[in-house]
Parts: sequence; structure tokens; C-alpha cells
Amino acid sequence: MKQKKPIVGVMPLWDDEKDSIWMLPGYMDGLHQAGALPFIFPFSTDEEELTQLTELCDGFLFTGGHDVSPYLYREQPMEGLVSCCEKRDQMETVVLKKAVEADKPVLGICRGIQLINAALGGTLYQDLPLQHPSETNHHGQPPYDQPVHDVAVYRDSPLYACLEKETLPVNSYHHQAVKAIAKGLQVMAAAPDGIVEAFYKPDQRFLWAVQWHPEFAYRTDENSRKIFGAFVEAMKRTL
Repeated sequence: MKQKKPIVGVMPLWDDEKDSIWMLPGYMDGLHQAGALPFIFPFSTDEEELTQLTELCDGFLFTGGHDVSPYLYREQPMEGLVSCCEKRDQMETVVLKKAVEADKPVLGICRGIQLINAALGGTLYQDLPLQHPSETNHHGQPPYDQPVHDVAVYRDSPLYACLEKETLPVNSYHHQAVKAIAKGLQVMAAAPDGIVEAFYKPDQRFLWAVQWHPEFAYRTDENSRKIFGAFVEAMKRTL
């Protein structure tokens, strides 16, 4: 009998101008190509609804998008530098808590790594150019599937075990980043300027997050496909 495909709850992107959820196809297509059945979560902060939805899922993808609100990590926003969607922060914080409690696999991308770190007790740079200026280009230009800097992958990390690479070229498009990493998380990769580019939670079945964008690069980049694949394989082991 053919094995069931794992169901992935994908956090929705939000369009302020259109007052609407939306989605980049690379998130959905990358997961589907890796063997999962993704669906987009509705935009809700109702805990009963979120509980029911999380029970349906085998894993969760925390996507890119808005800045994470500094209130989540106990800071005041820098005026004019931060664009937040607090309803999304609230929703994703609840979903992450339930995913961690149920030990269901989680993958975070870009904003996802930031949201996970902040929700678990870490802090963020609100604006890298102001708070952590460096020569490393963290804000690439189109086409977004092209690498703009390298990251050092730590040899003792599961990311290295997956990719078998100490140096990884990555695409990058962000102005916020992990500052103080949350307790219980361990760094898997870092940029030349020291910015955390990937981490995991060792006491979870699978909780990985990366600062770069495999959803843009998976069509041509084997490493991006391997990351999606590792996430999907972790879910398959729970079915």
C-alpha cells in the first residue's frame, strides 16, 4: 500500500493593501515536490480553531513576510524601520507552541527563523543596516534564486549531516535577523559577519529554521531540495 503523504500547514502571507492572504508558489511547490501535501492556514487567532487545524497537520512551515513585532521580544519598535502584522505574530506563536508541545516537525524560512527565535525567548536585530552594519549582502536583488553570500555550516549539526557541506552559497533577502538566540536552540550555520543563518532544537523530532530562501532556489538548487526533503522525511517517520 502506498504511504500517505504528510500534510503540512503553511503559514499564510498577508497583503496589507489588499487586506488578503496570499502565497508564493515556491513554498507549496517545493514541499509538494518533496512528497508532502501542503495547505495554507486561514488567517485566525482563535485558539480553538488553531488547535483543530494543528491536529490535522503532520508538520508546519513558517514562511517569510512581515517583520516580527519587537513587542514579541520585549522591545519598542524603531520608528519607520519595522513593518509588522501583529495578528500574524499572534497566530504563529500559538501554532508554534502547539507544534512544539506535540513534537511535530517544523521548518522556518526567513521571517520563520525570526518568529521561532522570538517566540521561544530570543531577540532580533530590528534593522541590520542600522544595528549590525557589515559588508555581507543580506538583501539581494532579483532574481532571488541567486546566491549573494556564503554561510559556514557547522560540522556537528544536522544541517551538515544533510548537505555534507561546510560552506554553502545562499540567496538572501532580509533586514531583520536573530540577535540573541533562544535557550534550547543551537546554531547550524552563520554568515561571514556572524549573523545566525540556521538553527535547530535538539530536543525536538525536527525543528529547523534557515534565514535564506529555499522556496526561490529549489528548482535549480539541490541543497534547497535536500532541506525540504529532510523536513518531509521527518514527517513521514511520524505517519
